[in-house]
Amino acid sequence: MHELIQWLVASIDALSYPGIFILMAMESSVFPIPSELVMPPAGFLAQRGEMNMVLVVLSGTFGSLAGAYANYFAARYLGRPLLLRYGRYVWITEEKFARVETFFRKHGEVSTFIGRLLPVVRHLISLPAGLAGMHHAKFAFYTLFGAGLWVTVLSYVGYIIGANEELVKKYSTQALFGAVVLSVIIIIAYVWIHRRSASAKSQMTNPK
Repeated sequence: MHELIQWLVASIDALSYPGIFILMAMESSVFPIPSELVMPPAGFLAQRGEMNMVLVVLSGTFGSLAGAYANYFAARYLGRPLLLRYGRYVWITEEKFARVETFFRKHGEVSTFIGRLLPVVRHLISLPAGLAGMHHAKFAFYTLFGAGLWVTVLSYVGYIIGANEELVKKYSTQALFGAVVLSVIIIIAYVWIHRRSASAKSQMTNPK
């Protein structure tokens, strides 16, 4: 882990903002590069004055959008059978895909946003969006919103903590836990609002 973090710091330092963009695009598609190991080193370099924090966050966020669109277009134009056939090589099983797909059909916008905050799901959520032909403006907005929030949190973990890998791991894990809790709260609020809305429509349609 120490060697990997040092390599990422050196790589980001050498490649600058395009390096962050490329690594986060890979992380957001199907490549197993955890964002928890990409953005904190970039935040650390910003803390040292070697990078600009705003550009770090923007590079990571738009890199995430690029990777998400790679999955979106793969699903949109290659289709479900091909994704399931080759997805097993990058840990996309039919069972995982089916769960995400079912949820997405009912709750596309909120699932796109929440999916950007959660591990594993963030690699998959763009696939059902592509299959469903989700409108580009909505897809881009909710992807940027979720990815931007997550990238910002991780960048500031590195900015505040520095290159201490143990603390980076500790607070990145806490950030992940916080993202899960936030996602649960959003889901509960969304379900409550959705049910109230459905109940109100039902009462208007079938008044006593």
